[in-house]
Amino acid sequence: MNTLKPSTDSDSDKDLFEEYSGDGIYLYINGKKHIDCASGTFNLSLGYSTKEITDALHKQLDRNSHLSSSYTKKQSAQVFNALKEFLPEHITSYWFRDITGSSANECALRIAHKATGKSGVVSLFLSHHGQSITTTSISGNAFRLQNFPVPVCNSLKIPAPDCNNCFYKQQPTSCGTLCARTLEQFIEYASNGQIAALIIEPILGNGGNIVPTEEYFRIIREICDRYGILIIADEVQTGFGRTGSFFASTGFAKALKPDIITFAKGAGGIGIPVAGVLTRANLNVLEAWEHSSTSGANPLSLVAMEEVIKYIKKNQILKNVQQQSIYLKKGLVQLAEKYQSVNNVRGKGLMLAFDLPSNTDVASFIKIAQENQLIVRGSRYGFGNTVKIRPPLIITHAEVQETIRQLDRALAQYESIKTTLERTVKHAERTSSQAVEITSNFFN
Repeated sequence: MNTLKPSTDSDSDKDLFEEYSGDGIYLYINGKKHIDCASGTFNLSLGYSTKEITDALHKQLDRNSHLSSSYTKKQSAQVFNALKEFLPEHITSYWFRDITGSSANECALRIAHKATGKSGVVSLFLSHHGQSITTTSISGNAFRLQNFPVPVCNSLKIPAPDCNNCFYKQQPTSCGTLCARTLEQFIEYASNGQIAALIIEPILGNGGNIVPTEEYFRIIREICDRYGILIIADEVQTGFGRTGSFFASTGFAKALKPDIITFAKGAGGIGIPVAGVLTRANLNVLEAWEHSSTSGANPLSLVAMEEVIKYIKKNQILKNVQQQSIYLKKGLVQLAEKYQSVNNVRGKGLMLAFDLPSNTDVASFIKIAQENQLIVRGSRYGFGNTVKIRPPLIITHAEVQETIRQLDRALAQYESIKTTLERTVKHAERTSSQAVEITSNFFN
């Protein structure tokens, strides 16, 4: 348990954030420059300091920082109109009354429940849909639920399409996408027969950067159509350009054809809390009092989101993601060839990752990377063996090369330390074994 120390007069006068400042993809800590390959908490899609956004926010702050959503309806409509060109054709309605991905996903579930009159929810092993009780309970990690026994009634989880750790022990070249096809059996034999929605991340980010195939999305869509089940695409992490298309649902995950799309994180560009829900027209079913929040549709969030959309269009950010992704992924593959511990490089756009042998290896590497002025994050809150590489979408080719060099240095140190430790352990084991043998001979 953390113990809080009493504050002193000198503490209260000190600017505790003074040691941190951001510029582009860099975070300066006490003046020392770090490449932020975690994009903050994956929410700094345009880095720390995009001037167009900060200027617009300053202008809005001079007017007001908050308005009731009763007064921001026109601005919400204007933002949605700016977003339209990036949406699947069948997505024509919106609900902008959230500022976190958790609450946006809860909104999507409410829409699905009300629209279908059904109660069940299907989600995936290793999935991550938020921090609230509801979204935690439909996420696929037991360790996050063990102290909070408030599950969503009639929900069920199915194995994730993780080809490198297949639940069914199959090979991707011959399995016929079994993990998708078994959905039908789960619906028939493990559900209450009243499934309202299936919720899925186009890339299972926190679960280990798992990327389903196009065939997987197609089969899931076909089965859900047969059973009248809505599909919610949780694009909290993949949305707003992260994978090289504005939404994954219009790019590599197009075959999913979601009925509902949720977004957050990158929508605020420089870390402004923004979230929303996008739906088919016939799913515009909620009354204002059925889902809202105090800061939902606040002017700062809406201004930030509109400026992010403008910036992405004006500066061809999607093209930049596509181009820099090629260089970054190539660099990661070369590092995997160079270092024995690195494997399974994967991902789309600037949502990339690689694996190390264990979660303790990942923890050690993250610390070494930080010492080399590189910020990276692991998966599953430290329980996974994946290192995620997700720089801001504004990263340049020169910055990609700098990132690879930093990773190279950090990996060299990590493997050197790991090798030394392994030799030390083996030596200790041999010494111990010899001591046991000498002792045994002595007494015999």
